[in-house]
Amino acid sequence: RYREREDFAVVMQPFFRNTMLPLDSNGKPDLSFFAADCFHFSARSYAEMAIALWNNMLEPVGEKQTYINFTHDGSKLKCPNPEKPFLSTLRNSGFRNSDLILEKTEPSVPYWAVIVAAVAGILVGSL
Repeated sequence: RYREREDFAVVMQPFFRNTMLPLDSNGKPDLSFFAADCFHFSARSYAEMAIALWNNMLEPVGEKQTYINFTHDGSKLKCPNPEKPFLSTLRNSGFRNSDLILEKTEPSVPYWAVIVAAVAGILVGSL
């Protein structure tokens, strides 16, 4: 829709697509990434997601990281490249005159699993 525009771009940032739940040293979910209600994210999680989003915006289209590396390491924050000091879009990533085929990908989680998890969460929360 916006491919021909020079002054506007929409770019999907896939940093959360293949992210797995971080585990602690015992192989159980690391609860430090969740708030006290065990449902919402903690400040630590939001910091990790902010770093992943920022890095995604600097990565060229087609080379974006699709997961979050939950290492609590601020040094993984990328800085703009002096040769390309801008946010990456289709145009400045080298797709200016070619058609980028955006594949329809199957969701990694079936839609019914989300419904079951939501209902289970409501039931557990009400108990």
